[in-house]
Amino acid sequence: MIREAIEKAVMGLNLSYQEAYISMKEIMSGNATPSQIAAFLVALRMKGETVEEIMAFATAMRGFCTGLNPKVRGRLIDTCGTGGDKIKTFNISTAAAFVVAGAGIPVAKHGNRSFTSRCGSADVLEYLGLNLNVPQNIVERAIEEIGIGFIFAPLFHPAMKHAAVPRKEIGVRTVFNILGPLINPAMPSAQVIGVCEVGLVEKIAYVLRGLGLDEAMVVHGLDGLDEISTIGSTLIAWLKKGDIKTFKVTPESFGIKRTSVEHISGKGPEESAEILFKILFGHFKAGDPKRDIVAVNAAAGIIVGGMADDFKYGVELAQESIDSGAAYRKLRELIKFYDGSRIEKIEELERKYG
Repeated sequence: MIREAIEKAVMGLNLSYQEAYISMKEIMSGNATPSQIAAFLVALRMKGETVEEIMAFATAMRGFCTGLNPKVRGRLIDTCGTGGDKIKTFNISTAAAFVVAGAGIPVAKHGNRSFTSRCGSADVLEYLGLNLNVPQNIVERAIEEIGIGFIFAPLFHPAMKHAAVPRKEIGVRTVFNILGPLINPAMPSAQVIGVCEVGLVEKIAYVLRGLGLDEAMVVHGLDGLDEISTIGSTLIAWLKKGDIKTFKVTPESFGIKRTSVEHISGKGPEESAEILFKILFGHFKAGDPKRDIVAVNAAAGIIVGGMADDFKYGVELAQESIDSGAAYRKLRELIKFYDGSRIEKIEELERKYG
């Protein structure tokens, strides 16, 4: 099937749901060669992936993952981006996940090492001392007992190893960047997903509706961010009760001051990790550009998590999560819960910025 699918995609023809589903099953089963996988990914990218294709790929991949079933009250959410954005920032959605958890909403943070950015969520959290290689039951317990768990994608998606080499060698955004946020093994009922292209905003919202999510926001900063931007305008597709509403917002919409790229950039795991720590630790006060962009993105998570109806109140709850120390406690508790012997880095940073 994969050869026929490549030929069809190269011709610019869309795959049926069944064709896409079977093709992804072949890849995940190890029955496609690296060359075939690379050709397929590039052909899809050039053609443009359809809602039906993405839904089929996600459904096929979910069938190969190691599932998680945490017992939580209310909605379980995830905040993540597709990567591949033009502006290399620190890990905004990772910081936002802890702020959302600090506000009282259970979070299943699904993440990986970097493929197209300077560092991924796993790189940053590992630098801070988080043990990435923990078993399924520990992740479930963390979500249930702490209110946040980190799901290291390679452990829960072993079949992804078949696509890892061609994906890394291609080095550009592929459908797998889009699929990462759609195949969280904990199956969150609400999500905030940042996308790297304006054309993906509504498309991914329709995919999420097809996959059965209760509520979601798909966001793209029109300056190139795969986050809600505080540099310029952001396009948002908001899925709620089966309806999708698309609109633009500006930093002023949230009562946030505009900033510039250099104030939200991050150069690598060490710098990004320290920025994340300083935000959650309360070192940066409200009004700081780095803290503000995290608060705005956390507000989206707080809204889809059911604790706020609008961004203004969502930002207030996000700032309160940081100021109260709740967001930082979630980070510290998670590192300790995953492996208590790795708390030294956090303690070192506490002494440095305390």
